[in-house]
Amino acid sequence: MVEGILCLWFNRHMLSPSPNSSKKAFSRVALVGKYQADGIEEHLKDLAKLLKDLGCEVFLEGATAKHVGLNDFPTKTAENFAGAIDLVVVLGGDGTMLGIGRQLAGSNVPLVGINMGRLGYMTDIPIQSVHTTLPKIIAGEFEADTRTLLHAVVLRNGKEINCALALNDVVVNRSGISGMVELAVHVNGSFMYNQRSDGLIVSTPTGSTAYALSAGGPILHPHVAGILLVPIAPHSLSNRPIVLPKDSVTVIEVVNGLEVIVNFDMQSQTNLQNGDKIEVRQSDKTIALLHPSNHSDYKTLREKLHWNEYPSTF
Repeated sequence: MVEGILCLWFNRHMLSPSPNSSKKAFSRVALVGKYQADGIEEHLKDLAKLLKDLGCEVFLEGATAKHVGLNDFPTKTAENFAGAIDLVVVLGGDGTMLGIGRQLAGSNVPLVGINMGRLGYMTDIPIQSVHTTLPKIIAGEFEADTRTLLHAVVLRNGKEINCALALNDVVVNRSGISGMVELAVHVNGSFMYNQRSDGLIVSTPTGSTAYALSAGGPILHPHVAGILLVPIAPHSLSNRPIVLPKDSVTVIEVVNGLEVIVNFDMQSQTNLQNGDKIEVRQSDKTIALLHPSNHSDYKTLREKLHWNEYPSTF
């Protein structure tokens, strides 16, 4: 239902007029910034001026305003964006996008990522081109991209001790100074395997280009409906990555290990004990990323992963 509503909404706005028209697809825009970054205050001011010149009402996300010290704009907390904000512009990197993306999951508020440094997979608009790219998006020239999240529940003696969303991945792993961890994995009630390793990554297609990729997992296109399991340095080389159906429920039990933790997008964590279980499934909440109309996932991969390029014959 949520994805259907998003498709109708995006299809309607894809027909919006060009940036030369006085009409616009988005009127109320919130800015979210990586407030630790050098020069973030000036970049935020510049973006705010650009958006105001386009006729938008501009807000600063509460935590961004607090840490940067900008008092020139009204503020709203992320939890109050739904129904009050039409578009969120994220200035920073993929880590910033992950944090705000989890907060806005299911809100139907789309996000645009402006990258201040190295090219990001989600924050794919370079800061140098924002003055030419952002006006087109505000006017309705964009491609919409729906991303799924994972919902994880941590159980101890059958009782829930934590739950969290993850846009990239849920990772069960050992600390840097402890030995291997032994995990038992069940999928949809069926036993899959016991593995001794440094840990296990449960990843969305979005997260397949993050930690899962460095651990030897495959790249999944963002539109692939699946959940990826990738062992981290398994003791047995026969433990290989596997892509599960999107409706799979994976239960990971800590059989034996010292200082074992579970991370959610590597931005929050829960300490685990032997016998604890982590139940992971695809969330019914999604986020929507907006890209320039000429966006290509393959171009992003080429530039990010430095794939060899040859002159096109097409």
